Amino acid sequence: MSEIVGRPRRNSIELVGAKAGTAMPAEMRQALNLRGLVPASVEDFTKQEMRAFQQLMSKPSSLEKYEFLANLRCINVNLFFRLVMNHFKEIAPIIYTPTVGEACLNYSHIYPFIYPGHMSVGLFITLGDVDNVDLVIQNYRESMTEHNDPEITVITDGSRILGLGDLGINGMAIPIGKLQLYVAAAGLNPARTLPIVLDFGTNSKKYQNDPLYLGTRQPRPDDETFYNATGKVLSALYRAFPDILVQFEDFSTDHAFGLLDQWRNKALCFNDDIQGTGSVILAGFISAVEQAGIAPTDQRILFVGAGSAGVGVAKQLVEYMMLEYDISEEQAKAMFWFVDSRGMITANRGDTLAAHKVYFARHDNDDTQCTSLEDALEYVKPTALIGLSTIYKAFNENILSRMNELNPHGRPIIFPLSNPESKAECTFEEAMRCTNNRVLFASGTAFPEYTIPETGEVRVPAQGNNMYVFPSIGLGAALCKPSRITDTMIYAVSKALANSLDNKERARGELYPRIERIRDVSARLTAAFITQAVHEGNVRDQHWVHIVEANMPEGVDTKTVSGLFTKRVLGEVKALMWEPASSVEQYMFEAITFENPDEI
Repeated sequence: MSEIVGRPRRNSIELVGAKAGTAMPAEMRQALNLRGLVPASVEDFTKQEMRAFQQLMSKPSSLEKYEFLANLRCINVNLFFRLVMNHFKEIAPIIYTPTVGEACLNYSHIYPFIYPGHMSVGLFITLGDVDNVDLVIQNYRESMTEHNDPEITVITDGSRILGLGDLGINGMAIPIGKLQLYVAAAGLNPARTLPIVLDFGTNSKKYQNDPLYLGTRQPRPDDETFYNATGKVLSALYRAFPDILVQFEDFSTDHAFGLLDQWRNKALCFNDDIQGTGSVILAGFISAVEQAGIAPTDQRILFVGAGSAGVGVAKQLVEYMMLEYDISEEQAKAMFWFVDSRGMITANRGDTLAAHKVYFARHDNDDTQCTSLEDALEYVKPTALIGLSTIYKAFNENILSRMNELNPHGRPIIFPLSNPESKAECTFEEAMRCTNNRVLFASGTAFPEYTIPETGEVRVPAQGNNMYVFPSIGLGAALCKPSRITDTMIYAVSKALANSLDNKERARGELYPRIERIRDVSARLTAAFITQAVHEGNVRDQHWVHIVEANMPEGVDTKTVSGLFTKRVLGEVKALMWEPASSVEQYMFEAITFENPDEI
């Protein structure tokens, strides 16, 4: 990319020194005339991280921890990501779910205080900007201190944030948090990530009437205006950054499906709510079915909640059943039932179904209509109960106990996937108690471990968090540059995630790898993604084609989606994952080399 003429940039040595903080060497302090202006002690990165973690843990509330980390991210990105990666289990729930939900609710009120010294943390694009969006992108480029085009953007309009509803511009915390996980979990370069919120208004009277709300105080546009405006933004992004991956996030259900249908076959994009959620739950379901004691094709799966996430998950499970067990689409689809706010979804229910619900509407119910979850439970007699309803305690003790009674010869599969915790259908403890500890459980939000009173055995709940899969999809796309992301590439990621359980995790009956292994797991999933993309002839970077094809074992059926990969591909992926500098010397060399490559 050619040098952009615009605002003057700070001297690179000064930038490096400022970002090194208390680890700035004495010689650099002298060169920057800082002698006597800062404490004399020169620290290493270990002490910086120790101090930062102590300060983080001293904050009394999760929101204050979030604010501390947001500040740190702006002040010292290298320290921020060292902290996140070395304490991932503790920090991931702060920078993303569940705490990010609280941050969204308060975003307009805390925004000025969590980004010190930053002109912008991403793009805030209004309807009035869309006809000049090229200028907005140019402004973004000129504002960056590093000359990096973004490899990935997470874009939302804030219309359906988690289970919290229409939050408007306050939804910006979601793209920011998600991109931090792309970096920490999979090693994308933080300087090449771009969060975007489409500030097209909000239908929330609360925010329209909030004097401190930072977004546009007007109702959301009609569909024609929405799609026209969004199309202009996306077209401009692809013009400016031809290789960029666009991840759609937290759009209203109809718009989520509409955007994906419009763009998935002509540009590099995916929707994490639909495809990412489906992928991670498929992986957990594969692991659960192996332990359930009921044949996979005999499963009867009842979904509670029929939004974009629920339908997206179910469609990926249908695809899995067809590919893995060689059954027809109709046979696979017949294994699924849905309950929404009006009861079981049937073709003859008497109401007009939303377009995305029609696929799973039952035609075999005769005159039977179930108006409640309890009725549907007795009618379907499910082996698996999956919740994406955002209804707190939808799986009450009666529902959970009945699931246990309905499955005497197999273990019930219960996945309450709504988040944050205030929207979860049940807790791990409730599911364990009501099923005599037999449940195969995965949730969308984190729950504490449960100790079985009679035995003292400690059980760890599985969390079907999208962070297992979307970072590897992002890294895979950034590395091999596919022309588009196919369902089978995402399916390969699911298979690889199910395959990534180690022997100890399998012995404990766990459904997902321990989150502490997220970096290694992401590398494996990325290798599977790239390998599948090569098999499909869907890779523009020929480097990866050569590596995959040259190291493919004999006899491998490249037409089968296996989620497998070679050690060579995995090693190449790991070598290209970004990591924060581990020492002052490494940080200074890398930063100055990047800023002034001709001077080194």
